[in-house]
Amino acid sequence: MSREFWVSSGHHLTRRLPDGTLAVTDELLTAYLARPEILPPEEACPAERALHASLLESPRRTVSPDEIAAIADPDARENWTFFVDYRDRLVAAGSIEAAWLSLVRTGAVVPPLFLNQLLHLILRNALDGCDDPYVLRAAELFFRPQRVSTGDGGAILADAELIEEFEGRAPVSPLVAMLDKSLADELDVMDDGNAWTYWSRSDAHTMAMAIGAAQKARAGLARAIEIFLRHLMGIEARVEPMVEIEDQDWRWFVGLDAEATAIGNRLWRGETVSLDDRMRVLALFRLDFARHAPVDPRVEGHPVWLILAMSADKVVRVKPQNLVMGLPLRENAS
Repeated sequence: MSREFWVSSGHHLTRRLPDGTLAVTDELLTAYLARPEILPPEEACPAERALHASLLESPRRTVSPDEIAAIADPDARENWTFFVDYRDRLVAAGSIEAAWLSLVRTGAVVPPLFLNQLLHLILRNALDGCDDPYVLRAAELFFRPQRVSTGDGGAILADAELIEEFEGRAPVSPLVAMLDKSLADELDVMDDGNAWTYWSRSDAHTMAMAIGAAQKARAGLARAIEIFLRHLMGIEARVEPMVEIEDQDWRWFVGLDAEATAIGNRLWRGETVSLDDRMRVLALFRLDFARHAPVDPRVEGHPVWLILAMSADKVVRVKPQNLVMGLPLRENAS
């Protein structure tokens, strides 16, 4: 029996389809209706309340434009227009995985919150049965931004939302401020002595990850990338952490975030990369496709380099869609 983790993903509201993906169930759609962005406030008009109540009873029912137009508040009309379109996309896709891929590939304008919720579910499904807490903690980067602080041996990643909550509750101590450290330093950093506690705290996100000093942390992110590509796109590849780009004839790279993409583009163009840019690179990976992978002939036989970086405000915002859209695959592959 596999161990439980990420209960907050809502995976218990869905079910696995024969192809291994997750179904878009009525229970999942109903859970969206309980979100604060959708739940009618006390001052909501009767039309909005009636629409919400009817969808609770039948979450897939067709919603006419007139029903939304009847809502008095213009912001509420905008929210409901978005939600109904989003719901219809989920239902039409048939699975959570297919829905996320469709949203990414069509360039749909969707708030990061909703894309991250889908990713949370997708990775909970893909990692079901995983017994390595380093892989699970690293996979959180796919759907939760991280705040970076500096510890012994390099960068430490902690959940950005959690740190913001800490800093909002209490002022930073003079000692912490003097050392220019984040409250991330007060969290437990995963190591072999405490990794076992991850299972009971996976939904609290109270475990930091020493991506700069811990080989197991970087290897965990490499495995998470492999599993993500295999589950979502059917792509077999081997990903390994690297200290530097060793290939003088590198053909392709993918930035795992916007900062890494910008830095990689400067390297690609042969421009001088500043020391500040280099300091913001947190990790490098080498991705080698399996022999049967549908690789673009221009890159066949060559590795793809993956770059992870932090922003100027020391936040890591991984964009998994960069892997989907940026890998050198033959047209119509996956």
